[in-house]
Amino acid sequence: MARYLITRAGQSLLTLVLATVVVFLGMRALPGDPALALAGEDRSPAGLAAVRHEYGLDQSLPAQFLHFVTHALHGDLGTSVRTGLPVSSMLGAALPVTVELSVLAIVLATLVGVGAGVLAAVRRGRPAEWFANGLALVGLSVPHFWLGLLAILYLSVATGLFPASGFVSLFDDPLGNLHHIILPAVILGTGLAAVIMRQTRSSMLDSLSADYVRTAKAKGLRPGAVIGRHALRNSLIVVVTIVGLQLGGLISGAVVTEQIFGLPGFGKMTIDAVFQRDYPVIQAVVLITATAYIVINFLVDLLYSVIDPRIRVAGEA
Repeated sequence: MARYLITRAGQSLLTLVLATVVVFLGMRALPGDPALALAGEDRSPAGLAAVRHEYGLDQSLPAQFLHFVTHALHGDLGTSVRTGLPVSSMLGAALPVTVELSVLAIVLATLVGVGAGVLAAVRRGRPAEWFANGLALVGLSVPHFWLGLLAILYLSVATGLFPASGFVSLFDDPLGNLHHIILPAVILGTGLAAVIMRQTRSSMLDSLSADYVRTAKAKGLRPGAVIGRHALRNSLIVVVTIVGLQLGGLISGAVVTEQIFGLPGFGKMTIDAVFQRDYPVIQAVVLITATAYIVINFLVDLLYSVIDPRIRVAGEA
């Protein structure tokens, strides 16, 4: 087990280093002179030279990369050109909102998707399966932004059940936070719940027709034990893969939902930085996103070994 963990950790660290290099070079490869965007209205030769010196743009690429990595390791991701605030403090304020939204959306989508997928597989060919497949088709087909607008129109404006926009900190008011975040989380998790349902149903059908399930039934185990302890557990590998990858995707891709519901999260900050060419913020956002993907994939690998010990044995071999 220790060798497996060391191997996976080494691979993740190498991937993080390569991602850091790609982020750094990608920002430098963008068209246009960054100094022109950073200088604002003062675009005189003296002003541009001062901006290049302040942000280290007059140094060589290796020197700039070393400066970037050294400061990033100490938590210094630069200063926002737009606001003049440290990028780390801006991330500290925006990232928890997106993480909470994404985690809640993942939890709701997993509960609904796995439950509907198991029901569709166990009740194959019956109305329960048709109903679950219909909901999954709607979840995959209807765009999030349209669902969000409908939810605001009918659940916020017409009935007043949920706030149309805004955010309350979890630490200041837990109930108020849940009241504001639950509707965006449901909207964000609809598509993911449909994907999880379809994959769970497919994996469950394969498991239910396997020899070990027939053996468990022949031993006289209760149907609930056969489905939960044998069929479902062996179907969770696919579900864990989807959930792990989608969590990283939701953290970086909750832009539309945050814009619709006015949440001060990671996605909204990213859009503002792109439109205003706030290079330090963009660079930090891409780096944090890549790090999130790598860390989540590492945790998914560890979870694989818990669900199916054969994967750990294969990795050690």
